[in-house]
Amino acid sequence: MDAIDRAIVNTLQGGFPLSERPYAEAAREIGIDEAELLRRLERLLADRVLSRFGPMYHAERLGGALTLAALRVPEGEFERVAEIVNGFPEVAHNYAREHEFNMWFVLATETPERRAEAIQAIERATGLRVYDFPKQEEYYVGLRFEA
Repeated sequence: MDAIDRAIVNTLQGGFPLSERPYAEAAREIGIDEAELLRRLERLLADRVLSRFGPMYHAERLGGALTLAALRVPEGEFERVAEIVNGFPEVAHNYAREHEFNMWFVLATETPERRAEAIQAIERATGLRVYDFPKQEEYYVGLRFEA
């Protein structure tokens, strides 16, 4: 990443304009034009520097469900299992931890019933038990990662 890529990542984590031309407005704040911002975002996503760029929705307020889930993935199978888990559209993100439960992911579903169905489908596809930790209370921590 160059200085402009870092400025894009750092700036857009703080919010995104709600306007008729949000990309043009965000680009102006960064000091580039709209076409360059779009081109760079596409490249950052294609290169997997960014895994996702988009809004965060409150699944429960929309009638859905949200849960944190964990797997015990056998050594040497992490990449294979991660590819399977990430293939489910309900999986928001997935990450590794140095722990007995070494894969964690957030599952956001359109309905509360779909949460259980998706977990069962992931168990069938991976052959591993999914440990389900549904959200009981929400806290806002304002997490940011400086690039």
